[in-house]
Amino acid sequence: MQLIQKILFLDIETAPITASYSELDPTLAHLWDEKAEQMKKRIPERYDQESNGESMFHEAGIFAEFGRVVCISVGIIYKDGENLHLREKSFYGEDEKKILTDFADLLNKHYQGSDCYLCGHNSKEFDFPFIARRMLVHSIPLPEILNVSGKKPWECRFLDTMEMWKFGDYKHFTSLKLLCALFGIPTPKDDIDGSQVAGVFYNEKDYNRIAKYCEKDVLATAQVYLRMNGMETIKKENVEGSFKEG
Repeated sequence: MQLIQKILFLDIETAPITASYSELDPTLAHLWDEKAEQMKKRIPERYDQESNGESMFHEAGIFAEFGRVVCISVGIIYKDGENLHLREKSFYGEDEKKILTDFADLLNKHYQGSDCYLCGHNSKEFDFPFIARRMLVHSIPLPEILNVSGKKPWECRFLDTMEMWKFGDYKHFTSLKLLCALFGIPTPKDDIDGSQVAGVFYNEKDYNRIAKYCEKDVLATAQVYLRMNGMETIKKENVEGSFKEG
């Protein structure tokens, strides 16, 4: 098992690259229309024939080519006496390039060693590649730990709690919420979910609210990782971050 203190747990929140379809650059709008048509053909049971690029634009935030990072929350576990603690931090706001640059600085300073790992839930399919692609869009040099081009799978320092749960079953998707329920890990009731992030970001501009939601997923991921490795979970009073529950 990886040294727990060398693992950076993380989660990201994303939104479409613009607040509305009408604000898209014409070239991107055309390419999104093509993407939407491909999605309709690939998953016909999900979309009716009247669906188009504009009506499907709310889904653009899951694609790095048409979406943007609005928050990256991270957490590190350390031991104080007999108890494990989690210290959390978030990078968030309107300036995506600053979010990504500050996160890259963190990785370059503290997570370059061969014994360092990044961990998330469904992160190999979503979080890690999304972050790397958006860094390239903004001409931000990839930190070594994210630069996996040409590396063999076992050379990539990525951990994924969903992959850990699969046990080689590549067809199986299990949500973080379900794993928390199975392991008896308490999850606070949130006032938003992932589908509402774009609205909170563009309409309410409540960036703290998004970061608070994101940090809760970091805690949940860390707790699931600990349970899956036979370790004690972190007590509520030992979670340190900007958005601790009162």
